[in-house]
Amino acid sequence: MNQHANLTHWSLRQDLAVAFRWTARLGMHEAVANHFSLALNPEGTRFLINPNGRHFSRITASSLIEIDANDPETLSRPDAPDPTAWGLHGSIHRTCPHARCVMHVHSIHATVLASLADSRLPAIDQNTAMFHNRLVVDEHFGGMAFEEEGKRCASMLSDPRITTMVMGNHGVLVIGATVAEAFNRLYYFERAAETYIRALQTGRPLRVLPEEIAEKTAREWETYPGFADAHLRELRAILDEEDPGYAT
Repeated sequence: MNQHANLTHWSLRQDLAVAFRWTARLGMHEAVANHFSLALNPEGTRFLINPNGRHFSRITASSLIEIDANDPETLSRPDAPDPTAWGLHGSIHRTCPHARCVMHVHSIHATVLASLADSRLPAIDQNTAMFHNRLVVDEHFGGMAFEEEGKRCASMLSDPRITTMVMGNHGVLVIGATVAEAFNRLYYFERAAETYIRALQTGRPLRVLPEEIAEKTAREWETYPGFADAHLRELRAILDEEDPGYAT
């Protein structure tokens, strides 16, 4: 008998569990903080999210909780999510239906970038160009992302063209249409931030791409056939061999 027969969206749960496990493997997690969520209904208001206090490396498909952004009693549930997860992810899923998958971390290089007086990410290579004209910088950090701060952050993602938010003095948040798209974007943002920071450390002038080439490259990333799906599929295959517990 399938002990998880009462759980829905099993394949999506497994995809999200893969993203949690790999984020931990890559050292982009932070203790038992940070959250990923995935919308389940067309309106985006019902979504999966990690349980409160669970380390990313221990997330499984069945441990993800399903909540409703419009349910005011959510924080009274026995399995209530972290209140900052409710504040930030709940606000985004409530107001931005295009944000199907939301991933927020305090990864090292993204947070270094978020700590600079100028947290913009110039297009200096192929990876940084992925975010050209698709990134917003939040310069008004107001403390932990409880409900009011979460609402303020969500308001900055109303334009579907914006896929990434550098949360000044905080970290980074990315959105995507699928788990694969969001995780691929999260991975490449951390790589892009590292490239930029290391380039700054040389003290030498940067070779910034012209606007037309940066925008062309960003569009090519957006239409690259099957790339994000292939990335997640390979990560899932590795876990199937080395750490299959994620799928339970």
